[in-house]
Amino acid sequence: MYKVLKKCGRAKRAEFHTPHGVIQTPVFMNVGTAGAIKGAVSTEDLEQLKCQVELSNTYHLHLRPGDKLIKEMGGLHKFIVWDKPILTDSGGFQVFSLGLLRKIKEEGVYFSSHIDGRKIFMGPEESMQIQSNLGSTIAMAFDECIGLPAERPYVEASVARTTRWLERCQKEMARLNSLEDTINKQQMLFGINQGATYADIRIEHAKRISEMNLDGYAIGGLAVGESHAEMYQVLEDVVPYLPEDKPTYLMGVGTPENILEAVERGVDFFDCVLPARNGRHAHVYTNFGKLNLLNAKFEKDETPIDETCGCPACRRYTKAYIRHLFKAKEMLAMRLCVMHNLYFFNSLMEEIRQAIEEDRFPEYKKQKLEDFKRSGTK
Repeated sequence: MYKVLKKCGRAKRAEFHTPHGVIQTPVFMNVGTAGAIKGAVSTEDLEQLKCQVELSNTYHLHLRPGDKLIKEMGGLHKFIVWDKPILTDSGGFQVFSLGLLRKIKEEGVYFSSHIDGRKIFMGPEESMQIQSNLGSTIAMAFDECIGLPAERPYVEASVARTTRWLERCQKEMARLNSLEDTINKQQMLFGINQGATYADIRIEHAKRISEMNLDGYAIGGLAVGESHAEMYQVLEDVVPYLPEDKPTYLMGVGTPENILEAVERGVDFFDCVLPARNGRHAHVYTNFGKLNLLNAKFEKDETPIDETCGCPACRRYTKAYIRHLFKAKEMLAMRLCVMHNLYFFNSLMEEIRQAIEEDRFPEYKKQKLEDFKRSGTK
């Protein structure tokens, strides 16, 4: 059940009730591709870092250790020791990213494993079966993520096929949820809106999938090469045509700036690898812009990454020490920066929720964007 608690313009403050707890939205989902956040961050750490939802990858877990093994181990929640919500993506984006290694047909996608080259087939039914074996809270429908730019005839054919695949996903999930040995018989299904940057195709697709009464709706096929202005325009076009009584998820986005702009346009859910990836390379987010801790100016800096931050790294360690750890190639450097970045993103979402509740989101967004520009980087 999804309940909007407060609106400030199109920005929404809501609660999403799931079999594994209530998600307060807007929310940032922390990306644990293979069942862990890259950077030596445990699920125990995630609780300290205010993480509400962990996102894992269907494709990667299917290849290793195998979704059937995870089912034997009691499902993904038990396997990774996490009792809060987990969202699993469908594998569609990973298959898209394989490029020349894949062949898309009506029945699904034939592709080669990036690990050992073995031939694999994945269609809507297979994706649902894998996600059912994982027992995630929210399963994503299997779709084709279209690269940009894309020719209109191809986009039209692809979106029509994605709609047919969604119907197959919905039917297969209903079947799986009725089986006796299914781990999570209340598994939820989110559909995905596609259509590249063609407003009319996007809108028609949004209308069509809205009729299917799914648990939530994602906007896919963005953050794949289009400009920020194009992304925001797609949100302007599409979000009004998605059900207001269901959560809206912008897949693979993004920077703090992207999140603020998308919340203003009615988006609830976000995920992105940037906090962890940047943290592993000494790039950290602060309330006053992004910093590169490898810069020489931090060699003797005795202050924390962000003096306004309450994360485990900022409570104890200095920029000088963390910079030294990177130079010495100590794993602790990555761990501290990834933890800081995740805490920053989750705290940002807390602030956004509070600003919407207090009916001051436009002012909050304006101030935040000004603050982020202070370091001269984005």
